[in-house]
Amino acid sequence: MVGTSNVYGCGMLELGMSFSMEQLILDNDIIGMIRYVKGGVEVNPKTIAYESIRDVGIGNNFLATMETLSNVDLPSRPLVLDRHMIESWRKEGSKADAELAHDRVVEILNNHETEPIANRGLVEAVIKKADDRFRRLQANIDASHTAED
Repeated sequence: MVGTSNVYGCGMLELGMSFSMEQLILDNDIIGMIRYVKGGVEVNPKTIAYESIRDVGIGNNFLATMETLSNVDLPSRPLVLDRHMIESWRKEGSKADAELAHDRVVEILNNHETEPIANRGLVEAVIKKADDRFRRLQANIDASHTAED
């Protein structure tokens, strides 16, 4: 990564012609992983899994070792993206990531409660100032159109 600090297009499909709340949930997991990596990946005896790699040997599969499985979620804690091995995934119901994302969308829509705005008066003052500025600009535009007629 080159230091990106703003992510654009979360939840967008078809170059922004449509939007998917499920895609937004999946994008959120991906962004979480990117932020983790951007902050640096810790390398130590536990995370490098040297013993497992040595014991399994060159050219063999160390991905299913207990050490690898215990470290698989270190890069992030995805809410939706499933990292279970295939047998565990099947036992959990074999749901695709898009289905899990949809379940999360439904849960959020049904249960999310927003926090009240702490300083509502300040927010209302900002809105009033913007509305007043818009009205003045609109009046100037109207006046210039009237003068042209």
